[in-house]
Amino acid sequence: MGKLAICPGSFDPITNGHLDIITRGTKVFEKVYVCVLNNSSKQPLFSVEERCELIREVTKHIPNVVIESYGGLLIDYALEKKASAILRGLRAVSDFEYEMQITSMNRVLEENIETFFMMTHNKYSFLSSSIVKEAAKYSGNISELVPKEVEKALKKKFNHLFYV
Repeated sequence: MGKLAICPGSFDPITNGHLDIITRGTKVFEKVYVCVLNNSSKQPLFSVEERCELIREVTKHIPNVVIESYGGLLIDYALEKKASAILRGLRAVSDFEYEMQITSMNRVLEENIETFFMMTHNKYSFLSSSIVKEAAKYSGNISELVPKEVEKALKKKFNHLFYV
């Protein structure tokens, strides 16, 4: 297996924090597959197809990124792609416990795929897709939190009038 990594998530929507991890990951790995997964415990605002398209738009300047979606186990996707690593972003210590459980289960399923944790930039340590959606829903200024394309898509979803 080569230096291929999977960066999984629901990305509903992608934020500047996600983009930070993806961009930095592409400097470490030859190729990063951004895998949009459907989290059954969440009620998504954007369809999987919409999320993939938004991510493609905001990463089009990064040549070694591939955007795809997957409906099964992340480990199965990683094996299909012959990836050697899973790349996960951590915002705070509170993320670590959840991520450790997922990583431990993935290790049981496939011990040859390593998980790499990357700390997000400090300015994004509070940022989540849920917080962004909540602010956008009530016309909050999210311009520093998401790429411009995502801001437009959120405003359209929430039917806000805006001038960009």
